[in-house]
Amino acid sequence: MTRRSSTIDELYTRTAEDASRAVIASYSTSFGLAVRLLGARNRHHIRNIYALVRIADEIVDGLALEAGLDEAEQREMLDRFASATHAALRNGISDNLVIHAFARTARATGIDAELIDPFFASMRADLGSADAGSGRRTEAATASPVRGFDAKEHAEYVFGSAEVVGLMCLKVFLLDLDRTPAEVARLEYGARQLGAAFQNVNFLRDLADDDQRLGRSYLTSGHRLTEAEKAEWVNTIRQQLDAAQDAITGLPKDARTSVRCACALFTALTERIASTPVAELYRQRVRVPSAVKARLTAHAVMTSAREGRK
Repeated sequence: MTRRSSTIDELYTRTAEDASRAVIASYSTSFGLAVRLLGARNRHHIRNIYALVRIADEIVDGLALEAGLDEAEQREMLDRFASATHAALRNGISDNLVIHAFARTARATGIDAELIDPFFASMRADLGSADAGSGRRTEAATASPVRGFDAKEHAEYVFGSAEVVGLMCLKVFLLDLDRTPAEVARLEYGARQLGAAFQNVNFLRDLADDDQRLGRSYLTSGHRLTEAEKAEWVNTIRQQLDAAQDAITGLPKDARTSVRCACALFTALTERIASTPVAELYRQRVRVPSAVKARLTAHAVMTSAREGRK
């Protein structure tokens, strides 16, 4: 009976991880590329994390709305997803394949409510209407149909939606490895900065969709981004990416190439955004050409190879 149960569990978990792999393949070519550069011990765990994050993000970014759910129903759907995630962490299983895969990763690596709760708090923040929020929005923002985020709201949102995801990934990278408290603190800072940089780049890249379809302005209190504000955000992102780069050499070898590649891809995207007028960003998404991605990936692989094994 025990042997039979083990076989069922292994088959179900393998199927759940296949589902997570499919989510990445469908939603992110750049992230999928970076994940393929991870060592085998890390790869499935990172996919499991990404899949859960991606599905939660889809719930609040239009999936439920397009199905005809109102804001209260959307919030209920997200709350059910969050509750199922917490239950899977307690029980080790879920009837939702993506949640099941995530729970196995979370239980194996020590990801707990301290990281999961802020993530779902940020997802819930996306369900507020243009007139919702903290009540601290300016008069100009109140007159706008677009919901803005002030500096405090932005910081809280980015921490929950991106920085904690970086910390989740770091727990995977450091699984069963010894690091001093000082080394861990340095890596955690780098992971948070990298997550924040990724999120802020995405905000700039997705200005058109966020403004026109979702009615959100993550980088301002509700008005359209100006050229001067864009330049400030680009400078912030560059600093965040520099901080993340400084921590890469402290990562284990089997994670370094992937993180270095991701940094390079987002740095290239940042520079393309920097040279693109704001008016154009509000019309279409900026992309990094495939040839450039290939060149940056090759450079990341060679740089890590030169560092040797340690």
